[in-house]
Amino acid sequence: MPERAKPVADLDESEAVGELTRLADALTAHDLAYHQQDAPTISDADYDTLKRRNLEIEARFPELVRENSPSQRVGAARAEQFSPVEHGVPMLSLDNAFSDEEAVEFDARVRRFLRADAEPIAYTAEPKIDGLSASLRYEKGALVQGATRGDGRVGEDVSQNLKTVADIPHRLKGSGWPDVIEVRGEVYLGHDGFAALNANAEAAGQKTYANPRNAAAGSLRQIDPKITATRPLRFFAYAWGLLSEPFAQTQWEALAKLKAWGFQTTPQSQRVVGPQGLLAAYREMEAARPKLAFDIDGVVYKADRLDWQSRLGFVTRTPRWAIARKFPAERARTVLEAIDLQVGRTGAVTPVARLRPVTVGGVVVVNATLHNADEIARKDLRVGDTVVIQRAGDVIPQVVEVVLAERPADAVPFEYPTHCPCPLHTPLARETTASGAETVVRRCTGEFACPFQRIEHLRHFVGRRAFDIEGLGEKQLTAFYERGWMREPADIFRLARDEDRLTELRGSDGYGETSITNLVAGIDERRKIPLDRFIFGLGIRHIGETTSLALARHYETVETFIKAGQAAAQQRPGADYLALSTLDGIGPTALEAIIAWARTKPDVLVPAQASMDERLRLSIPKINSRARQALVDLFGDWATFEAAVTKAAGQGPGDDFLELATVDAVGVVAARMIAEFFGEPHNRDMVTNLAAELREVQAVARPKTDTAVAGKTIVFTGALEKMTRDEAKAQAEGLGAKVSGSVSKKTDLVVAGPGAGSKLKTATDLGIEVITEDEWLALVAG
Repeated sequence: MPERAKPVADLDESEAVGELTRLADALTAHDLAYHQQDAPTISDADYDTLKRRNLEIEARFPELVRENSPSQRVGAARAEQFSPVEHGVPMLSLDNAFSDEEAVEFDARVRRFLRADAEPIAYTAEPKIDGLSASLRYEKGALVQGATRGDGRVGEDVSQNLKTVADIPHRLKGSGWPDVIEVRGEVYLGHDGFAALNANAEAAGQKTYANPRNAAAGSLRQIDPKITATRPLRFFAYAWGLLSEPFAQTQWEALAKLKAWGFQTTPQSQRVVGPQGLLAAYREMEAARPKLAFDIDGVVYKADRLDWQSRLGFVTRTPRWAIARKFPAERARTVLEAIDLQVGRTGAVTPVARLRPVTVGGVVVVNATLHNADEIARKDLRVGDTVVIQRAGDVIPQVVEVVLAERPADAVPFEYPTHCPCPLHTPLARETTASGAETVVRRCTGEFACPFQRIEHLRHFVGRRAFDIEGLGEKQLTAFYERGWMREPADIFRLARDEDRLTELRGSDGYGETSITNLVAGIDERRKIPLDRFIFGLGIRHIGETTSLALARHYETVETFIKAGQAAAQQRPGADYLALSTLDGIGPTALEAIIAWARTKPDVLVPAQASMDERLRLSIPKINSRARQALVDLFGDWATFEAAVTKAAGQGPGDDFLELATVDAVGVVAARMIAEFFGEPHNRDMVTNLAAELREVQAVARPKTDTAVAGKTIVFTGALEKMTRDEAKAQAEGLGAKVSGSVSKKTDLVVAGPGAGSKLKTATDLGIEVITEDEWLALVAG
């Protein structure tokens, strides 16, 4: 709804009530997903945005604060499979700071409250471990109970699971500990442990985790402690709850005593003084983050003197004496450990950064795109560099910049390979445009002889948006390729009826009778496929889902489409025609007008001293100023232009190619890709073989024109709760709408779910109508 983004200052009381209700529902759902199910549905940054908006509304309308407000609770209620544990002292959450200004203001608030204008305030600055909070109760030095935070007051009894964590002492060392003490800290997984856990889970066909925090929480909540014992969990101690007697005068002293009693404490913690100390500690922790063996998502500042902590006390559910300074949610520093080449299904070679693992936006990032060789040279990326990476939403992580101050002395410039990394080591060639200009893209010249391209092509074919064949992932495809069983899509369907190979497969590579039955069933189920998925599955360059759907609707049957592609291959335009047709600013109408003029060259009165732009305007009045400028830039003078377009006019495509190019959402470039694809004998054979293995290629229904959303451009953003994003897209397109991935002035409607971010803001700024998922369903139903 548009009012969701309405500034808090502009809300009236009734709007505030509605907003608080919506925010309470959303935050409750996200708390359950995060704390109980270990499967968060939005990023920490988006969650913090919702929570901060709730606090801002409550600050403006204090009379609307309810007992069950998200601001009055911590985490979520305990899961029912564990017994309840009431904490002797509540485990509260921290307020957050996101900028230098907010960190400085935290110090100012502490000073104002303590009236300590003259005396500098000392703080501890401790890394904020991204794990699961736990409380350990010791009586006379013996561990008697362990619990999760739960809702802050009541947690879950996971004593037996916590006792399997190697860093947690069953009995305290040394002396001087209180008879009763609740030691608090964070259960976490290091990067190596997380990678090993996910690798083992994937090999066993089990669920993998998105990040170490989820993995740690899932491991600690196992019903069987024997399972928890197999997980490489770690523990850092940093606080305490209930005490039978004080044991320290400062936070810094307390950390030293916890370490002496046998706990691991974060070695990166430090004691600082004043606001400049806070800022310096943040910078140091940010720089150290890439080199740590575990995830941190910020720095926790705590007033060092415990008597001052006591005086400062709490506000609502957070302490006044501590705050969490968070790192930017979508950016992080890490180390560039290697640069590899990744070969796509069309032979395009993309450099990939292999990174030291770091969690960004709730996901562990180990790879990032480097785009191309020119980009590596421009940024002067070198193996060993500390780099800043960025990940926003579903965007592929990318390297933003190099931290030159931390470059190793022995780092050398990267030399881009000249040959494909495949076993053939075929040369890499720069791709050229139709006009002969080189692009930044380098391609392997081995084409389908290159095994990387074959495997990528097969992976694309079985992908969710193409043939969507269950049980055939990258691991299986690679194994079958190495056995020599799969070289083209038809081989997949041949395998399902090849009893000799299926017999050979039984008992090997983890395949039992059930696995083989399911694999065959998954393959056979896709012998009936819609035409648009068939076209998309072919993996033709520049032919995406939207173009595939347009082609399917235009040609209706697979036989007609194949015939059209083969005919277009025989009627491809020449190089000069293509150079003209792909010139930026020359659309179909302008191209037609230029070719028509070149063929007839009618007499037009043109002043002798006229500029080329003026001659074009008078001679070919149908082309606009942008097209004229493109022609002037390319050809420079009238004689060169006339000679080139006269030549291009003799290289025009045939009628079948023109029909292909004029299909909605296709165009000359995509038509050329289809024609080139069908111009290759091995591609024609591949399509023929595939079609022979299928039972039916279904026609695609034409879009409706009589619905409430027909002809409109729709954008879906945020988390959809009643259907998947693919289902929503299919539903909208079936009703005659166009679905876009970005919001612009051409967008007619935005459907926003919980966690909607920048797209919702853009829509609001542009005045575009925004509705909820429920309102969308009501709209399309009526």
